Amino acid sequence: MARHTEWANDQGRKSRRLSDVAYARVLENLFDGQLPAGSFVSQNDLVVLVGVPVGPLRDALRVLEAEGILRIHPRSGIEFVKPGLELTRATYQFRTIIERAAVRIFAEAAPADLIEELRAEHQALAAKLASGEIDPDGLIELERLEGRLHNSIVAIMANPLIESSYRRMHNYLRLVRLDRSMTAPVALRSLHEHIQIIDACMARDADRAEAALRAHFMEALQRHLGMP
Repeated sequence: MARHTEWANDQGRKSRRLSDVAYARVLENLFDGQLPAGSFVSQNDLVVLVGVPVGPLRDALRVLEAEGILRIHPRSGIEFVKPGLELTRATYQFRTIIERAAVRIFAEAAPADLIEELRAEHQALAAKLASGEIDPDGLIELERLEGRLHNSIVAIMANPLIESSYRRMHNYLRLVRLDRSMTAPVALRSLHEHIQIIDACMARDADRAEAALRAHFMEALQRHLGMP
């Protein structure tokens, strides 16, 4: 009996690990464009695409449905959500609520060397983009810097519940960015908005940091909505 229980527990752990793999691979294919947002696919197609058995895949799909990434239609297929106006607004509203509180703590308590590193990295990329061109490496660096700044701000709260929710929100953010076009002027505007946040934090001015962050998110939302 004990041996059977141990085997069952081991199988359960393997299944959970495979469902984690399936979860990650579905998102990877979605963000890479192999599964276009708004597409409708069968469960069998996904089994082949992600290379995970149907049981763990179903577990992953249920989690992704609960997170709003897709909809499961019984006996029909899986529909991936196409981001629209409401999802875009909701994503930025969530970011603003979380990061307004976090950036105040970051401005007051973040290590000075971290703030200085963030500023130096942003200035270096801004200088590179000032030529008016943006290449794939520049886009990768821009995304890395954006992630580093905002994740650092949220991490200062040291709250695992907030960090978990923020990671899930980041999936929505990547969804709404799938159709965006990035040019050097747009990238520079985003970097300069970041630098304003960083400068306020460097001055240990929590009010100015919060105001700069709110302005950055308002500008970013307008860019996503195609507003001038």
